[in-house]
Amino acid sequence: MENEHSIEDENEEKIFEAFKEKDWNEIRVNDSWAIFKIMGEFVTGFEKMSKIGPCVSIFGSARTKPNTEYYQMASEIAFKLTKQGFGIITGGGPGIMEAANEGANKGGGKSVGLNIDLPFEQHANLYIDSDKNILFDYFFVRKVMFVKYSQGFIVLPGGFGTLDEFFEALTLIQTFKIGKFPIVLVGSYFWDGLIEWINKILLEKENNISTQDLDLFKIVDTADDAVKIIVDFYAKYTLKPNF
Repeated sequence: MENEHSIEDENEEKIFEAFKEKDWNEIRVNDSWAIFKIMGEFVTGFEKMSKIGPCVSIFGSARTKPNTEYYQMASEIAFKLTKQGFGIITGGGPGIMEAANEGANKGGGKSVGLNIDLPFEQHANLYIDSDKNILFDYFFVRKVMFVKYSQGFIVLPGGFGTLDEFFEALTLIQTFKIGKFPIVLVGSYFWDGLIEWINKILLEKENNISTQDLDLFKIVDTADDAVKIIVDFYAKYTLKPNF
């Protein structure tokens, strides 16, 4: 209870601070410094990621425990992808991210972590290559790195962050802002309810998407099927950055 109260008090302080009056000069100075920090993160990310080569990003919950089904599957998928020549990119934290980096490490492949400083559940896992652990302050800079340098997204069960990455990739491909790459959802038990809602509400009832948008992702239940989709796609298309 004490921790909950301290967090609430801290949040209230942030809200009051945000509503304090600031003069335009103060805002301009703060924003100018932020621009340099953002530029620095982009430069560092581009320089490091451009040297790594073809990679697949694996997403999923930071809260998934070892010895669970999806943890083991993430590790297996990463291992098998490295044997096909792909590096593995994750968000660098625990759970599914750790499992994927562990699989890449065991497979002798490149193991990349795009880490971000979060107050509760994020810390760098031990399976990231020492020269490929990149720390970000800004979510949007980090997301650019995922999208630009990933040859595919494999999405295991996760929370809001996992869903955010999934839907952003769909949006960018749907609107032709990036080239099409394979997006694979792992675990029909987890995803079926969401896909049913997309079909019945977004498509059939509200007409907010097109039928062909449903072809932008695939659902699988095995590591082999997930890997096969990535490998088969690049038997036909060239490996390159997405924009």
